[in-house]
Amino acid sequence: MRDAGALDPATLDADVIVVGAGPAGSCAAIVLARAGKRVVLIERGPFPGSKNMYGGVVYPRILDQLIPNWWLEAPVQRWVTRRSTMIMTDDKALTVDFRCEAWGKPPHNGATAFRPDFDAWLADKAVVAGARLICSTTVTGLLHNEAGAVSGVTTDRPDGDLTAAVVIACDGVNSFLAKQEGLYGEFDAANYTLGVKETLALPKETIDERFGVRGTDGVDIEIVGCTGGVNGGGFIYTNLDTIAVGLVLKLPKLAAQKQRPEELIATMKRHPAIAPLVEGAELKEYSAHLIPEAGISMLPTLSGNGMLLAGDAAALCLAAGIWLEGVNFAMASGMYAGEAVVEALRAQDVTVSGLAGYQRRLEATFVLKDHRKLKRAPELVLSDRVQHLYPEFVTSVAERMFRVDNPAPKPGVRRIIAQERKRVGIRRRDLAADGVAGLRSFG
Repeated sequence: MRDAGALDPATLDADVIVVGAGPAGSCAAIVLARAGKRVVLIERGPFPGSKNMYGGVVYPRILDQLIPNWWLEAPVQRWVTRRSTMIMTDDKALTVDFRCEAWGKPPHNGATAFRPDFDAWLADKAVVAGARLICSTTVTGLLHNEAGAVSGVTTDRPDGDLTAAVVIACDGVNSFLAKQEGLYGEFDAANYTLGVKETLALPKETIDERFGVRGTDGVDIEIVGCTGGVNGGGFIYTNLDTIAVGLVLKLPKLAAQKQRPEELIATMKRHPAIAPLVEGAELKEYSAHLIPEAGISMLPTLSGNGMLLAGDAAALCLAAGIWLEGVNFAMASGMYAGEAVVEALRAQDVTVSGLAGYQRRLEATFVLKDHRKLKRAPELVLSDRVQHLYPEFVTSVAERMFRVDNPAPKPGVRRIIAQERKRVGIRRRDLAADGVAGLRSFG
């Protein structure tokens, strides 16, 4: 491949084309534009965020250096000050509930946000920095130079081809551009879940009362055991005057049974632990989205000659039970992609070797460190035992511990655990193996 120095910049439409104005693409564009590079940011929707489904909690601390004091202007709904994990069966539920007042103050921890608002805000930052935003435009393919390296994109607009020294693909899960360039292997449904979400309207005062919060404090509830025969999980997030209720459902299990996702959500909403929270709410939106869930085992090749992948296009999403994160990985990977491209353009080398700074940055930071540490977690969390046996085991142990059976004497915790383990059908060796896997992942 010819390096960037062999290309006449005057003949290129841009130094860098970023495909997709989500958090990854906009953060990449901000870094590049601030470095004085000519950046084109292409978005297929009418505006950034218009085509995104979002549940959703965002962890924006990665923005501390990129946008100092971001919390003063970011369009968030509520600051998450209460985090709950709920384990349920058809008629029981056990919840571990944590509150932290400090999370409601700068620099905060997590927040609920609407993606149309949040994405548009980030994209505006890129435009202010000097990036050129082109909306309502679909990138239909990649351009290549005579050496076979990526040299731009084709679009659905007349005369819409654009040339650049580097293309950063932030075009979402199962990236079309990454596939065209041969950076992805074959699609494996086992690596993905379907996220489905309902946005339900309730008065702010009702939400505050039901979820025990005030002002802009919010709640994030993650749920295991709420998806019937389908492996996955559920969530409830509070916005100012709506709540997001949804499920993530493993594709092979979803396809193997007859219930539709909206029926599974309806079943969860009827559960006695959930029904009082959603009673009387008005459905405002239903949406669905494919999510990469397999962690580091499904990561594609992240770079090619003249090309990088970031965000969901790079399958950088952490679904590890305790931690369910994606937008922070998208923003970080976009920032590091932008930095690596600036470095490569300065060295006039946009080959895989010249762009290697991207992989180095990912490896040196939480992005790949967390993925490597938690490489076993997705398989464990979505396993049949965790999904279908442990909820019954855990909730039954709790029920017997709190139940008063006078005049019978109390059996003791060890006896209850042993009896319920046998009743549910969990073998000691499986319990031990899962315990070891959990310690290796989360310890």
